[in-house]
Amino acid sequence: MYAFSIMQYLSHTLPALIRGKTALIRVDFNVENQEESFRLRASLPTFKFLIAANVKIVIISHRGRPRSLRDQKKLSLRSVRLFLERNLGRPVRFISKIGDDTRRKIDAAAPKSIFLIENLRFDPGEETNDPAFAKKLALLGDFFINDAFSVSHRANASVTGLPGLLPSVAGLLLEKELLGLNDFKKNHDDRLVIILGGAKASDKIGVLTHFLARAHRILLGGVPANTFLKASGFDIGTSIVETSMLPATKKLLREKNIVLPVDFVWQSGKMFDVGPRTIAAYQKEIADAKTIFWNGPLGYFERDKFRIGSAAIAKAIVKSEAFSVVGGGETTQLMHALGLTKRVGFLSTGGGAMLEYLSGKTLPGLAALEKTKKLR
Repeated sequence: MYAFSIMQYLSHTLPALIRGKTALIRVDFNVENQEESFRLRASLPTFKFLIAANVKIVIISHRGRPRSLRDQKKLSLRSVRLFLERNLGRPVRFISKIGDDTRRKIDAAAPKSIFLIENLRFDPGEETNDPAFAKKLALLGDFFINDAFSVSHRANASVTGLPGLLPSVAGLLLEKELLGLNDFKKNHDDRLVIILGGAKASDKIGVLTHFLARAHRILLGGVPANTFLKASGFDIGTSIVETSMLPATKKLLREKNIVLPVDFVWQSGKMFDVGPRTIAAYQKEIADAKTIFWNGPLGYFERDKFRIGSAAIAKAIVKSEAFSVVGGGETTQLMHALGLTKRVGFLSTGGGAMLEYLSGKTLPGLAALEKTKKLR
């Protein structure tokens, strides 16, 4: 088990260590639709564990990329308060701005009280990893919990700054992510099928190259497929392509286990989905797989008529007898819309963090937890 694992305390030790204290917990509430959000629901077990341990909870997160006053109104975390109250059965006090008296208010509250801090990115110190902002946050808790695997690839103040200032551990969700992804990394079968799609090629290249020698097939869709097709000389019309990745993709075109779509659904000169022959070919590869990893839809799934390819792949994965790992915000959103989330081997909350972790990179948030003070 990890040196920073909360599980190492989960017998009789942790409740005794933290009872009556205040937990500052970093989660990922960067969601658009609360009712359909896998990330929000996945955060609940750690909150419930802390409540049972008689701990006060201070929740910190970000949402979107606020760049103006209009953005701040739209991206406030205030709306998440109702979700938490409904699912935790307790009142949640929203703090719009951290002030000199914020810690006094927290200290004066009863055990099991819950506080939700406004969007961290409203302060520029979050994304610049400002030590002063990290110290300001550290004053709000007695110990820190990172339960946001999906942002642990970012060197932000709330992710890498806090473990150096407070005793820190991983939350139950972060730990679940690491256990699931490590199981995939260590135990994937020789008939590994990787499916990569979505709106970017650059964030997929790391996983593609890392598993290239071990994957039986790597099936591409979305912008990654567009970029490979463009590099091969195929006329993609005005379809979205990541031009900066063309040199890298050209070098990979000769790899026989990389499979590109062979037909498409076109509209206005752009490819918006894969076609029936591609779907059939990909379904066959999935049926023959022993282990499957999927990140990124194969088309513009937000519109029903361009969701056919991605939906077919999702259904083929859950029908397969292979162990499956599915992750990424758009991909989990699609699985939820299709009612398939409970039929996946492991569903990850991570997008970029998951891709970097599986590529073999060290995530800054995890490295910071490794070096932290232990709870005593």
